[in-house]
Amino acid sequence: MKLGKPQRQHRVLRLLETHAVSNQAQLVGLLAEEGIEATQTTVSRDLEEIGAIKVRVPGGETVYALPELPVHQVAPEDHLRRVLGEWVVEVAHSGNLVVLRTPPGCAHVVGSALDRSGFDGVIGTVAGDDTVLVVTAGDVGGAVIATRLSELAGINGTDTNGTDTNGTDTHSTAIGMAQEMNGAQ
Repeated sequence: MKLGKPQRQHRVLRLLETHAVSNQAQLVGLLAEEGIEATQTTVSRDLEEIGAIKVRVPGGETVYALPELPVHQVAPEDHLRRVLGEWVVEVAHSGNLVVLRTPPGCAHVVGSALDRSGFDGVIGTVAGDDTVLVVTAGDVGGAVIATRLSELAGINGTDTNGTDTNGTDTHSTAIGMAQEMNGAQ
């Protein structure tokens, strides 16, 4: 099958992460095993564009590798704790989804930190302006991840019924706060 350049380069990245690829012909063969058509010339361009370099491994062989760029580095748990503690103001969940609320303009910071953390049970995130949607593994579930993220952030989580972990009705609290704000104006 012929893939577009982004999809093919993504496959090349995955193959370099999982195989000791010593030459371009080997990479063309690995792609072919996955049913992907690519020439040596195309693979050469892909390796250049993704920044692959040759490194010597124990035993003296050279293989293609990717320098660990900041976007690919795993963020330590302390960094995640600091980001969540600083930016997450509310945590809610439903099924295998968790919603993290942040101040306006801050969701991307939280989403990126969570993605880079390799947080067990998190498949990925989608960040908007002030909301991060966290997709969790089905066998783990949103409730477990929401609790863990709430603990890291140092806040109480909220369930889908609007009750936080202390039993406070957060929907009524939010309505009351909105009414107070409207009355104050």
